[in-house]
Amino acid sequence: MTKPNIEKFATLDFEASSLSQESWPIEVGLSWLADGEVQTWSTLIRPAPDWNLSDWAPQSAAVHGIALEELDDAPAAYRVVGDLLESLGNRVLVSDAPEFETRWLTRLMKAGAQATVPNVEDYHSVSSASFSGLALDMLYEALERSPAPYRAGPDSARLAHAWRKAMKY
Repeated sequence: MTKPNIEKFATLDFEASSLSQESWPIEVGLSWLADGEVQTWSTLIRPAPDWNLSDWAPQSAAVHGIALEELDDAPAAYRVVGDLLESLGNRVLVSDAPEFETRWLTRLMKAGAQATVPNVEDYHSVSSASFSGLALDMLYEALERSPAPYRAGPDSARLAHAWRKAMKY
């Protein structure tokens, strides 16, 4: 049996100001497999001028542990867009929460004056189409044994590490 070409995908994760419809991204993480090894790129995001700072939720900050003040020295949102697209290359974006990630990706792309927003596929659908049997069991066991750290880079890496585990079976 041939191994799935999971290296054509990149896992995406955001941390955000809140979970409301008006929320905006404060950190982005992207991970992928290259030659069987997990590669990760992530950065904090300084809010774009048109993002409503009153949408900052202390409850969300308590989960991800990022203070609003930390964003003052972060790269500007428009700069993050270029770095994200460069890191993504020709890979297909995948997330375990595509509805939320698409909302924040759209907001980020708009801040970078990008007319086109890459599609975000569902991690579980891609995983089920790429792996089966023991490999798929091992993927979900890896996720279960590695709780989400609620930081964009480590969260995206967690998903890619589960794929790496599944590729061994």
